[in-house]
Amino acid sequence: AVAVCNGGNGSATLLTSPANIGNCWATSPKNTSYSGVKLRTATRGFLFQAKGLPIMGKRNLCNNYSGIHNHQDFTSRFYSGSSRDDTATSKRKNKPILDDDEIRKPNNIQSMSSQIASQESDTSSTQPNENKQQQPPSEPSIHNISYLPPTLRPYAHLARLDKPIGTFLLLHPCLWSTALATTVPSDIHSYALPDLKLCALFGIGSFVMRGAGCTINDMWDSQYDKNVERTKSRPLASGDLSYPQAWKFLALQLSAGLGVLVSLPHLEQCFWWGAASLPLVATYPLAKRYTSYPQLALGATFNWGAVMGWVAVRGEVDWTVVGPLYAGCVAWTLVYDTLYAHQDKSDDAKLGLNSTALTFGENTKPILTALALAAWGGWSLAGYNCGFGSPFEVPYYYAGVSAAGAHLMWQIWTAELDDAENLAERFRSNNTVGWIMFGSCVAGNMMAG
Repeated sequence: AVAVCNGGNGSATLLTSPANIGNCWATSPKNTSYSGVKLRTATRGFLFQAKGLPIMGKRNLCNNYSGIHNHQDFTSRFYSGSSRDDTATSKRKNKPILDDDEIRKPNNIQSMSSQIASQESDTSSTQPNENKQQQPPSEPSIHNISYLPPTLRPYAHLARLDKPIGTFLLLHPCLWSTALATTVPSDIHSYALPDLKLCALFGIGSFVMRGAGCTINDMWDSQYDKNVERTKSRPLASGDLSYPQAWKFLALQLSAGLGVLVSLPHLEQCFWWGAASLPLVATYPLAKRYTSYPQLALGATFNWGAVMGWVAVRGEVDWTVVGPLYAGCVAWTLVYDTLYAHQDKSDDAKLGLNSTALTFGENTKPILTALALAAWGGWSLAGYNCGFGSPFEVPYYYAGVSAAGAHLMWQIWTAELDDAENLAERFRSNNTVGWIMFGSCVAGNMMAG
């Protein structure tokens, strides 16, 4: 970890290990946490803690030596004990205490850098080789939320506003079902495009309810999250938010979701089908504790939009279409979330939590291949039962479904199951699968019309 002073206002920038994406920053002496970096007031300065390593930087260092970060090979890791009151503790730990004059001396700077490099070399050489999995240091933010006021950022992190892929994965089954339900009878010669207003409502609802699901998940799992490398910086796990704050935020999210629900057409039917999904949303986090297939529970929850889209258009459920569409979507979720779960398999095993990554183990890729074929088959059958006929009659739909299936195969067979970055990239690429399928549904309707 590297602490870098960057100004005369007592602020400092923390650059953590290269595995972390972006810079962590903090300018307030108050207790706070941002992107996994905890900041609290010490006796005579700021104590920054990144990845469990104590780093001490005094306020007047930042005030007086703002250019020190340009020193070649300078690494400023200050050990615990920023005041004379801590001298005894520091000596017991055999950690040096440097005052400001000592820090300023170039020889001491170089000496500190050499000590740190030596310690890190010793640590890496003694690191056990039994766990070769590349652990992600924290969840990388895909969407920058720095434009939000600091008081709102923990809530944005709780709702995963900085990671929009989950919203899209929740939205796509809604859009597919809406598009398929818009299919016109063959004797009506007109194009059948999905209702854009309805699609927009589903977009808002997916954003809101995905955030609510994350809040519920974190409220169940905060005690586990703080022990998992990838999730320990989440607001409840890190202490940025309290449970009363999370409850109030959840109430706001669910109220917004209800507002979207009552705006849908066929209100009575949509209301009851929407309400039927709430037990799934509330209990999904328990699946990882009591079943070996929590990703199956996630699939049942996350793809409820396959039902809602059809009901919003038709006012009823045609299970000959919705059934295989929903089953295909559940199989799809098992594929992408099993790959995703391989990031946490070491931590999950230590904590006694379950996942299909652990259940499938070395057979992950063959099993996921079968699930990808099941997804392809379910989606194809949904189109056939929707009136698209054979692939020769409406080739665009089946070609799109096959392209989506091929993409799943690419994910599976190029996945490095011990490489967190590789797995995260494949997880996010499922947004491409979603848009391919939506385009296929729209194109199929246009040809069928």
